[in-house]
Amino acid sequence: MALELVINAIQDGFRIACLKEGELFEYHVEERDKKFSVGDIYLGTIKKLADNLNAAFVDIGYKKDAFLHSTDLGDCFHTVSKFTNQAINGKITDGNLSNITLEPTSASKFAHISEILQKNHSILVQVIKEPISNKGPRLSAELSLAGRYMILVPFSQTINISKRIASKEERKRLLRLISSIKPTNFGLIIRTAAEGKEVMQLAQDLNNLIDKWEKGIKVLNYASPRDKIIGEINRTSTILRDMLSAKFDNILIDDPVAYNELKQYIKTIAPEKEKIVKQYQGKTKLFEHYGIEKQLKSLFGQTVGLAGGGYLIIEHTEAMHVIDVNSGSSTLEKDHEEMAMSVNLAAAKEVTRQLRLRDMGGIIVIDFIDIKNPENKRKLYQAIKKYAEEDRSKVTILPLSKFGLMQITRQRVRPATNLITKEQCPTCQGTGKISPSVLISDKIEQNIALLINAQNEKHITIIVHPYLYAYFTKNFISRRLKWFLKYKQWINLIEDSSLGLTDYKFINEANETIDIN
Repeated sequence: MALELVINAIQDGFRIACLKEGELFEYHVEERDKKFSVGDIYLGTIKKLADNLNAAFVDIGYKKDAFLHSTDLGDCFHTVSKFTNQAINGKITDGNLSNITLEPTSASKFAHISEILQKNHSILVQVIKEPISNKGPRLSAELSLAGRYMILVPFSQTINISKRIASKEERKRLLRLISSIKPTNFGLIIRTAAEGKEVMQLAQDLNNLIDKWEKGIKVLNYASPRDKIIGEINRTSTILRDMLSAKFDNILIDDPVAYNELKQYIKTIAPEKEKIVKQYQGKTKLFEHYGIEKQLKSLFGQTVGLAGGGYLIIEHTEAMHVIDVNSGSSTLEKDHEEMAMSVNLAAAKEVTRQLRLRDMGGIIVIDFIDIKNPENKRKLYQAIKKYAEEDRSKVTILPLSKFGLMQITRQRVRPATNLITKEQCPTCQGTGKISPSVLISDKIEQNIALLINAQNEKHITIIVHPYLYAYFTKNFISRRLKWFLKYKQWINLIEDSSLGLTDYKFINEANETIDIN
């Protein structure tokens, strides 16, 4: 099973596509200098105590105050609060916790919020859910730092091992190794990726996390309210940290600066994988070259096709996501039950894929095609549970109801990814009527004449929609060949399906866009 990570630099950040056997598996958009990401730790100020919600609203610099519920204060909140105040006042200058006395459990899950927090006090908090819709971030006072093989939990003593590590011998081995290197008053959660790893690799990951914690405390010594104390790594590095395995074949990126940073990060977490990081230097756009652009257009629409002729209708609302399964042209099966089961199984696979691609969270309701056989219902439920195992987010699935509906909850920590896949023609403005006076091909040819004859441009490249590309290049004596005979120079054409039908770009020899007014 070949896995590839393809990273495309855009103006505001990066588009990240994970491919499995050439098929889009995960898709993310990473914004440059993004704030309030999951994992970021801030020095906040308590602005309001909501007794009816048993929660507090905390100012961390977002336009709306962040939400902190009493159940997210954690058992060690009193210790964290005391440590934070001492660090702000300069009494503690490093992140060493060996001399810290852990306060008794705060019992915050049962206590009233006003008994624990006070208005205008400073508090160290971590983002556990990004701003969504008109809501601010959600916070936790239980701090943790995620690494490749483990998660560091300051102000704790416990060691927990991922349940996905099934072998008792391996769990005992990891517990023995981690116990020998764990620093005092730091808890650890051992991740699945740690299975089979040697103590040197585990210790290196632990040291990196301790170093990150130490640097954060130094920032805290001079911090002001709203300051970010510890920042989570960017989405690209997070994906690599969580997913990188022996199955990864290629990591391609088209930005030279980001390429060097990514290569250095891979060298740190998995030196044996450094060679798979490559900088893409092809003339065709990276996503176009790998067919990702086309997949995005087909996968993020309201209607998504299924293998065998069925299709999904996906609707997003404020309260939930609704997915309707339709049979379409599926008519190969002998009877309705067989046909419905075939389409439903294909839909189950595509639905779990869509949840990952669009990062859909919260409540998802799926209206499958009605099936009567209880055994088929059980098979459908087991199938979607199996496909959901590939999801890195926590997913809870309920069996089909008597109305044929399946309810799913998926951990929601950031807004769902949404792409505009419906385009309005810039020429007809959606009316379907184009004035005969607007001939885009003639306009392009006029611009070619202007650039060559008046501006003496050489080695011109034109990026156009595939329809225009075909119009200019098809036939033995094509329009492009006529340009060559007329101007005595070859005009390079590149097709780009992300452009509108009447959009185009002129590129000069230095690979710069030529502005034509």
